[in-house]
Amino acid sequence: MSNLIEKALYGVSLPAIKTYTNAMLKMDVHQKSPFPAGAKIIAPNHPSVSDPFIMASILGHRSYILITNTAFQVPIFGDYLRRLGHIPVIPGRGQEAIDAALEHLKTGHTIMIFPEGANSPLNGGYVKERTGVARLAIASGAPVFPVGIHLQRDRIHSLSSKISGTNEFSPLYLRGPYNITIGKPMRFTGDVEDHNYVKDVAHQVMLKIMRLAYESEQRWYRTNKNLPGAFETI
Repeated sequence: MSNLIEKALYGVSLPAIKTYTNAMLKMDVHQKSPFPAGAKIIAPNHPSVSDPFIMASILGHRSYILITNTAFQVPIFGDYLRRLGHIPVIPGRGQEAIDAALEHLKTGHTIMIFPEGANSPLNGGYVKERTGVARLAIASGAPVFPVGIHLQRDRIHSLSSKISGTNEFSPLYLRGPYNITIGKPMRFTGDVEDHNYVKDVAHQVMLKIMRLAYESEQRWYRTNKNLPGAFETI
């Protein structure tokens, strides 16, 4: 029954999100390699809380997203995430989320994970990568598709909500240019218990994401070089 609910909810959600992105976002997606059938890991940077749903809408197939547990505490929205089968990442219990994601990968599903583990800083740059993406890739053997997202940071709105008695602020991107570059797959083998190796793999993935985000940014500038604030690249 839960699978039927997931499929039905996904079937309703996807057209709604696509309608929204088509109407409110100027989407520019460049994909360097097609997605293969079977298990794979999608690993984007995370400038806004909108990213998981926008990314899920362009994949063309179901994905299961690792999302901070705070989002699951939001009334109605949290229940929506659970019913879609997304995976909560609970502080201090990260291995539970990794194990749940590995089960999905074993059955050929797509997992989406944001290596930063939090939203990127509002003033630019990235959060230091965490090791979840590396542990998933090494333990499963599934390919990692790094993704670089670029958006206009001055269009980000700070969304305030009270969750479990605490005020939470989230960067929400409602409209404007949204450039995505999906890189070629990266594969890793080795010992998932080798912590230095795991950190190195996570860093390799994050470096690739950063390069792809830069590509997305430069593509926007080339297209909009006559607009205020844009500069012409050499």
